[in-house]
Amino acid sequence: MTAVPETFGMRLRRLPTGIGGAVFWLAIWSGILWLVRQAPSMSSPVLGWMQTIVAVAMFGLAVPLTLKIVRQRFLWSLRSKLILTYLLIGLAPVLLFLTLVLISTYLAVGQFSIHLADTRMQQHLDEIGLDNASRVSRIAQIMRQLAEHPPPTLRPGGPRPSGPPTGPPALAARDTSADPTMLRLDRHTAVYLNGSPLWGRPETSALGIQQHIGTEMPLGLPLWATDLGGNPFRGLVLDGQDLYLVAIDQRHVQGRGILSVVTAMPVSAAFMDLVAQDLGRVGLSAAVPGKSRTGHDNAEVYGGKEPPPAYFYDFRVPFVSTLQVREWETNVVENVPVEVHSRPSLLYRQLFGSSLGGIVTDYIKYGLIGLCIVFGLVEALALALALRLSGNITGSVEELYAATQRVDRGDLVHRIPALYSSKKDQLGELARSFNGMTGSLERLLIEQHEKERLQSELSIAQEVQANLFPRHVRDLPTLELHGICRPARSVSGDYYDFLLFHRPNTPQGNQGGECGAGIAIGDISGKGISAALLMATLHSAVRAYQLSGADLAQSGLGAPQRDDGKLFESPGSILALLNRHLYRSTQPAKYATLFLAHYDADTSELTYSNAGHLPPMVMSRNGSVRRLDCGGTVVGLLDNMEYQQETIRMTSGDILIGYSDGITEPENDFGEFGEERLLEVVSRYRDQPLHVISAQVMLALEAWIGAGEQPDDITLVLARQI
Repeated sequence: MTAVPETFGMRLRRLPTGIGGAVFWLAIWSGILWLVRQAPSMSSPVLGWMQTIVAVAMFGLAVPLTLKIVRQRFLWSLRSKLILTYLLIGLAPVLLFLTLVLISTYLAVGQFSIHLADTRMQQHLDEIGLDNASRVSRIAQIMRQLAEHPPPTLRPGGPRPSGPPTGPPALAARDTSADPTMLRLDRHTAVYLNGSPLWGRPETSALGIQQHIGTEMPLGLPLWATDLGGNPFRGLVLDGQDLYLVAIDQRHVQGRGILSVVTAMPVSAAFMDLVAQDLGRVGLSAAVPGKSRTGHDNAEVYGGKEPPPAYFYDFRVPFVSTLQVREWETNVVENVPVEVHSRPSLLYRQLFGSSLGGIVTDYIKYGLIGLCIVFGLVEALALALALRLSGNITGSVEELYAATQRVDRGDLVHRIPALYSSKKDQLGELARSFNGMTGSLERLLIEQHEKERLQSELSIAQEVQANLFPRHVRDLPTLELHGICRPARSVSGDYYDFLLFHRPNTPQGNQGGECGAGIAIGDISGKGISAALLMATLHSAVRAYQLSGADLAQSGLGAPQRDDGKLFESPGSILALLNRHLYRSTQPAKYATLFLAHYDADTSELTYSNAGHLPPMVMSRNGSVRRLDCGGTVVGLLDNMEYQQETIRMTSGDILIGYSDGITEPENDFGEFGEERLLEVVSRYRDQPLHVISAQVMLALEAWIGAGEQPDDITLVLARQI
């Protein structure tokens, strides 16, 4: 068979097209431009700009082309993915961690060195300020004394001062000789009165303060510093290219004006030596960045010297920051650069002490070494895990096959691990499709089982809670009782209960009968199962206090009783115990409102205490309403709470109306149902049996809510004095 010769058109068709072709031709064009520019006669700026534009365009197209090639060819191969996994999991975290450690260490060490230098400068500034404050106090005291008792030389018409200065003796200056380092530093002090220097004025000799006034002051007193309002000034100031530590203190001398004392110490090499002691080399620039100063060079003051390394990894740490300075003439705050060259060994001594042999320091050093070992072990473990994960990639096909076998046997819970389903390749797409299919089937089964389980549990909870409410309420000879609760959901967070108390048996063996009743109304925070559980806890606690008074006896609030109601004659004490019980046995967010009352059948007295519940109302025959709001805050929210109680006397026809917010707070277009409508319905049917009154209230409330869902649990308790 004769081979067909390849034509030029066939060769052109084999050249790359699309993005690849564009990158190919741009690369050739860039190469041609580079060769042309190499000729001496063709070195034109236009060609340079053309080559730059072509290179930028080529790079912009090469990046997405490279990503596309890597994704389609390199990452599609299982072997290539394995190699990339080794690099990303094993090598990349190590490099990132080491980089982070180095950067963090450099920033921490550098910032600490700057902090040390700034702290030492501030210490010297505080020293200057103490001297300056002492000096201005002495001069002001002398001037006040002379104002009260002027010498003859200062009296009108008196002789002119001659000879040595006279006047009150000057106070002893603060001794600074104890600090030998300060003797090497020059300080300049000047005294001003109303902005004018006192040196050379005739009265300075007579005042006796000449020894307190400096003769040389490189800084004058600018306008902004003539009156600081009584506030001292301490700071670093910039005068031209010179830096000074300046302290200004002022006193108001009656009859003379404002006395200002200025002490300035130049930031010299000797001063910087003190700052840089045991720190390294510290430099402070006197030039404000971004501002040119004609006729002056950028003056820099350095102190100290760079120490030799203490060990081979004791690298030099240069760090640059800025300090705030105030321009002396303009009072403008600027920033000047400060540079510190130190070593970790020096900073380590500054941080932990001058000696490295202390026990605590050794513990810290060995602790850091141990921490590095732990980090190394963790990294080794991470590498081992990376190898294991990369091995899982090669088992993608086996995982898919095993998953199909298990689903075929009815195991819908099985899922292909995310290691395989999250990959953006063919295997990952297949794994996601498989998981989506089995996940839909599993969710349907789980939702069905969960719904059946919840329904069963809610039915049991509803049945149990229904048994907690009084089912057969027995009236007292002098008091009728009635209560009803309608949950908004399957179970309720509202609570009510009636407790009947009996008289003790007589010595002759006769039974005493009912002597009173306890009435409890509560509302638990929240709704649903959690509120129902707390309601059951509250119910059991109240019932327990009915049967036993052991807790009261232990707390000193009362003695154990049987069932004659003596224990419940103090509802405030019962609420205090209930509050302590709920606070210590429930979560902080759980609490309850509770109204607790004791009715004495012999005296028709009702003793009650209200713990944050909506105040029940007592409606009398004449229509007047009394709110029962004496008590305290809710139970279970705060520990060791006390509750007040009050006693009222029930008269014939009085109706006690206890309710929860599920009755008064339901809304429609006309607003809330409210207490007024509740009282109106009760007043209209007050002569009817209590269950009829309750039914009428519920009918009115249902009509008010309409077709909407019941928003909250509804509880209504009625008690009528016969």
